[in-house]
Amino acid sequence: MTAIDPRPLTGEPVSLDLLNTRWNKEGVRQDLLAEVEGLAVWLAANGLAERFVADATTLRHTLAARDALAALVDHPGDPAATARVDAVLDHGRIRATLTADGPGEEAEFADPAWGPGWTAARDYLDLLRTAPDRIRACAHEACILHFFDTSRNGTRRWCSMAACGNRAKASRHYARAKEG
Repeated sequence: MTAIDPRPLTGEPVSLDLLNTRWNKEGVRQDLLAEVEGLAVWLAANGLAERFVADATTLRHTLAARDALAALVDHPGDPAATARVDAVLDHGRIRATLTADGPGEEAEFADPAWGPGWTAARDYLDLLRTAPDRIRACAHEACILHFFDTSRNGTRRWCSMAACGNRAKASRHYARAKEG
């Protein structure tokens, strides 16, 4: 049985969900991937537990992918960050398939321990192809979470309106009340 996912934001595309395995809780940095058990939670949350094993090697490779993606998200277009993501992508490939349902694709890995990290890096490429301007970091200064803005007008600023958005509104209200 897999433990409960303790993260404040889940359900984002797998690449951003991997970045969101680090978060702040009451000013203290949390890391779901500090242990293999956390990797099992993350794999289950993203439907990857059936295909990949949560072990020390997979954790190490997944952390390498998370660090590479974080560098690229923080510094888009940076050649060194791009090279790090490319290095993760070198560990897998897509094979075209034909099934009874029609054309398809299947990921292949020389070392399956790279599978989860590669899957996240590949997903990030898909987000860049689709709408790179919708990949966002939460606007709250104490938050380190990321999200894919699916709002109609593309103006979402907070990872969660209930958490960070509400804190920002309360802070503005307090500042106005203090001035008045």
